[in-house]
Amino acid sequence: MQIQSIQVLKGPNIWSVRRKKLIQMRLDLGEMEYRPSNTIPGFKERLQQLIPSLKKHRCSEGHEGGFFERVHDGTWMGHIVEHIALEIQTLAGMFAGFGRTRSTSTTGVYNVVFTYVAEQAGMYAAQAAVRIAEALVIGEEYDLKADIRKLEKLRDADRFGPSTGAIIDEAIKRKIPFTRLDTASLVQLGQGKNQVRFRATMTDKTSSIAVDIAGNKEETKRLLKEHAIPVADGSTVSTLDGLKQAIKEIGFPLVFKPLNGNHGRGATINVNSEEDAITAFELARKISPKVIVERFITGYDFRVLVINYKVVAAAMRKPAHVIGNGRDTIQHLIEEENKNPKRGNGHENVLTNILIDQDTHDMLRKANLTLDYVPSEGETINLKSTANLSTGGTAVDMTDEIHPLTVFTCQRIAKVIGLDICGIDIMAGDITLPLQETKGVVLEVNAAPGFRMHLAPTEGKPRNVAAPFIDMLYPRGKSPRIPIIAITGTNGKTTTTRLIAYIIKNCGYKVGYTTSDGIYIQDMMHKQGDMTGPTSAAFILQDPTVEFAILETARGGILRSGIGFDFCDIAVITNIQEDHLGISDIHTLKDLQRVKSVLVETVRKNGWAVLNADNPYCVNIGMDTTHCQVAYFSMYADNPVITAHCLNGGSAAIIENGNIVLMKGGLKITLSSLQNVPITYNGSVAFMVQNAMAASLATYLWGFQVAEIRTSIESFYPSTEQTPGRMNLFDFSDFKILVDYAHNPDGLMGIKHFIMSMKASRRTGIISGTGDRRDDDIRQMGRISAGIFDHIIICQQKYLRGRTKEEIANLLLEGIREVAPNKPVEITGSSDDAWENILNNKEPGELITIISDSINHAYQRVKSYHESLTQ
Repeated sequence: MQIQSIQVLKGPNIWSVRRKKLIQMRLDLGEMEYRPSNTIPGFKERLQQLIPSLKKHRCSEGHEGGFFERVHDGTWMGHIVEHIALEIQTLAGMFAGFGRTRSTSTTGVYNVVFTYVAEQAGMYAAQAAVRIAEALVIGEEYDLKADIRKLEKLRDADRFGPSTGAIIDEAIKRKIPFTRLDTASLVQLGQGKNQVRFRATMTDKTSSIAVDIAGNKEETKRLLKEHAIPVADGSTVSTLDGLKQAIKEIGFPLVFKPLNGNHGRGATINVNSEEDAITAFELARKISPKVIVERFITGYDFRVLVINYKVVAAAMRKPAHVIGNGRDTIQHLIEEENKNPKRGNGHENVLTNILIDQDTHDMLRKANLTLDYVPSEGETINLKSTANLSTGGTAVDMTDEIHPLTVFTCQRIAKVIGLDICGIDIMAGDITLPLQETKGVVLEVNAAPGFRMHLAPTEGKPRNVAAPFIDMLYPRGKSPRIPIIAITGTNGKTTTTRLIAYIIKNCGYKVGYTTSDGIYIQDMMHKQGDMTGPTSAAFILQDPTVEFAILETARGGILRSGIGFDFCDIAVITNIQEDHLGISDIHTLKDLQRVKSVLVETVRKNGWAVLNADNPYCVNIGMDTTHCQVAYFSMYADNPVITAHCLNGGSAAIIENGNIVLMKGGLKITLSSLQNVPITYNGSVAFMVQNAMAASLATYLWGFQVAEIRTSIESFYPSTEQTPGRMNLFDFSDFKILVDYAHNPDGLMGIKHFIMSMKASRRTGIISGTGDRRDDDIRQMGRISAGIFDHIIICQQKYLRGRTKEEIANLLLEGIREVAPNKPVEITGSSDDAWENILNNKEPGELITIISDSINHAYQRVKSYHESLTQ
């Protein structure tokens, strides 16, 4: 078998709108196309032995064991690879439950599709599943455990820690979109101007001054003491002489901790001799040059979590420890405890593995013990001097037990320090009593506190502390989203996108939009090129200045990666015509309809799908759409789809008596005469009329005023500024140049009437093809050109896409010769040659049409030439 390609789909796609994270592997089965599983001796048995957990897969049979029944009866290897890829991810701790395997138009080639949790792990699973299947076919031994270890490693490299993961899970639950901004824990929630960012448990609203204060334990202690909050007696030292003076003033027992430390690093408690004090001092100095020396307070270690200045959880922390059974050594008990599935490395799980380090040896030495000691039944052996979870500690939930006065004190502390989110460490004999009664003290105030001890305490009730975190960032009434209007179709996408953006900008919004020309924010281009895919959409949605997003969404991006957002408010489909067929398994207009319909499926429940009622494939999408509202536009007032739709109270836009008319049921609103809408050239360019209707209807349905829409469409001109490369007509003194990006036969037919209606002594066309189109699509460009132009120049410099210039030029020439064998045709080697040809051979009254950007940046070049003559 051969893997032809692996694609990572990250958004709504042709396989599933709801399941956004999919691997799509194009797999050539080779000879296995003719060898279903029931023809391979022993295959099922070997598969069962290697991956017995596949028994849980129901497959199409609908019951446990159904997949193995399919294997027994005979199924194709692509289907088996799909299930293996799903199961090995699950065995590595990443549940993946959705898969599809479908044949393509090429015999033996299948699209194998399955969910993934971590992108790199998903891609690895695809490759490994093929290797496993091949080994099973030939009866070769296979090291499955090695693949699982690799997948676990890839999982761990990708996944968030418990705190960040809990916040994201809560955001997903509330349908708040999120974007990972780095490979660690920097995350954006929401979109555009409504975004917020957080890293771990610190948000972009958290005071940096407060974080600095909390990071300086001496400063924190001073502030708390000034506000009559009980703290442990102590001082800060940086020399041995200072240490000796602190011991003299405070007395034993003592606690040592770095001034700027965290997670218990470098801390030592219950120090009772000068020798141990010097050791603890040197340990702390490895973390910070200044060391806090405090009186050791006996009692229990409590952590109180404050979010938005309110106490939301409390826990009692216990140092890492083991409990004896009378048989095993401390070393063995630690090893067994680390097998606890709740434990893991670092912050990857709710508990951290217990590492045997210097602190462990010191604790055992103080108790006159070694790792070889066998504790008696029920004997507790403490292994760390601090109770931090990051050193293997455990937690007991105490949220319901904390005394109201202590709750008030902790909320005061958060205000005093200025931290909207903080973890307050308290040492007290009993949290159910006020601190003053138990002589409890505040040890530290921590910025960016971990959530995991509250999310999954070792004992007690779990607390969903991610919920108040999200409540703080998005209080009731604050939306995390910005409005999105998305546009797709075969032709007219870019102009419709630009016109919608223009209307909305004129209505007072800061608009970000993507087109096949580039990415724009408030009409300023930030990236040039074809920006119609998910990465470009993400650029707009991550920009904090954008209030309204208008996103051109092309077929290619949907097929390669999926759509770059989960929901939109309005989806516009301009038309569905023959273009890009024969690419990525899209061979018919019905296939193309399925791709374009994905955009409509992302429309929110109360949103709108705006569809071309003159296009049967758009109408099909409208008839199949039940989850959102549908509106249509048509060039014809008597279009039967529009008539039936409006009889049922539907919304539409039509052309009636030369006017754009908006309809809502039986109500008609005349928006504007086509004579006043510049991009339509007095209504002579049909596809521009459709673009104007689509944009007007979409913005009307959003809620913009008719007067605002009218003013905008009547001031939007077909120019290099507002519609670069689209119907740009330059009128020179004795000739004219029209530049239009008619890159396919339908687009070229769209401007034919306009070209033929213009008076001209000669009509010259500079044309080119696009290499990834079918042969006959390229020939058709030649055929249509032969019916429009008196003189044709073929200039093929780019868009080769796997072909040679000569091959594309010859196909264009074949099409021309089919229609007009004697038509004058020139083939030039470069766009510079074509441009020189135009200028040197123009005739008075000639109309020169440059098609499909045959000349590099044609509209810019013509614009510059025009300006040079008028200066």
